[in-house]
Amino acid sequence: MDGTLVDSRGLHWRSWQEALAAEGVPVSEAQFLATFGQRNDAILRGWLGPGATPERARRIGEAKEAAYRRLVVERGLAPLPGAADWLRRLDEAGWRQAVASSAPRLNLEVVLRVLGLERRFQALVAAEDVTAGKPAPDVFLTAAARLGVEPARCVVVEDAEAGIEAARRAGMSSVGLGVRSADLAVASLAELPADAFEELVPPG
Repeated sequence: MDGTLVDSRGLHWRSWQEALAAEGVPVSEAQFLATFGQRNDAILRGWLGPGATPERARRIGEAKEAAYRRLVVERGLAPLPGAADWLRRLDEAGWRQAVASSAPRLNLEVVLRVLGLERRFQALVAAEDVTAGKPAPDVFLTAAARLGVEPARCVVVEDAEAGIEAARRAGMSSVGLGVRSADLAVASLAELPADAFEELVPPG
């Protein structure tokens, strides 16, 4: 979702600043950017060090996500170039679609509602649904199972190396937004050729 459907980086950074300031924990924007797209438990282990007790990490993570959802509603979000158009085209062509994200489920629901894209997806897989985050393939394999689609017939759209590696481990093809290691790399979904997804799925 983040970095593929929407550019939510600024709102995530602001919400982390808000939650961490309440705990007296300084984090630089460079540290934030290096962890963008990871699960909160992994992020906070690195940032808090010895102070990363499960209770403290949970408290900070929950505060951060509540702040993020509030900012999404207050400020709104817009789909990234090409995202809404491709979701519509794939939906109309009969493709089954899922969001598979490291974010909490409430975040997925709020973002899709604000974007008006809920009906385009047949499944949502969130941080709560898997134990291991990317580059483990769990989130994508769970999405495929919920869609009732074989992994080999799935295409993952990602903007991070960890996500492309997770797709590879899941046995899925990939479109990488700015990630050259993907099966098909582009700068924007608006640049995808019309037959991009069909070409990435084997016949049969």
